[in-house]
Amino acid sequence: MMPVADYREHSQALAKIIQLRRNRALDRQDFFSLLLRLLLLVLVFYLLFTQVFLISQVRGNSMFPSLKDGDLVLGFRLQGEYLKGDLVLYSLEDGRHVGRIAAGPGDYVDISPEGELLVNGTLQTGEILYPTYPGDKLTYPYHVPEDSLFILGDYRTQSSDSRDFGALPLEDVEAKVISLLRRRGL
Repeated sequence: MMPVADYREHSQALAKIIQLRRNRALDRQDFFSLLLRLLLLVLVFYLLFTQVFLISQVRGNSMFPSLKDGDLVLGFRLQGEYLKGDLVLYSLEDGRHVGRIAAGPGDYVDISPEGELLVNGTLQTGEILYPTYPGDKLTYPYHVPEDSLFILGDYRTQSSDSRDFGALPLEDVEAKVISLLRRRGL
């Protein structure tokens, strides 16, 4: 028979071993729980920024002074309807671009030799500082096909836009710009 003092020491040693093993098991459980939460967070961010939002950097000065070369823009991919004046991100063969919607599906666009833009017979004036000269590719008045948009850059004398490549099909529009972050603000 074991003396009482040895029994107590043995019981305390067993209790410490059991507590140590229990703590290790809880630590492993906490680690896997944290890992699962991190993976879920990464998945949510991945889905948000590949399916819902789009972050892009502006290249060139075709949207000057609204957007400058190097600015970051945040676009919303799930936009159902685009309105005249909206800034959009769109894809062409040479990459992603930013432009302003000047006319929608079914609209008639006319550009005078003096640099005036008319949409459906109405003179378009406003914040654009530069004249809009017609390109060589289209004949005016130009009828924007259904499921297409007429896109123009704000720096009209220096931008490549629908005057050069025609109306942009809606499937080439990637997102509506909802926010911008100036390069110098980084």
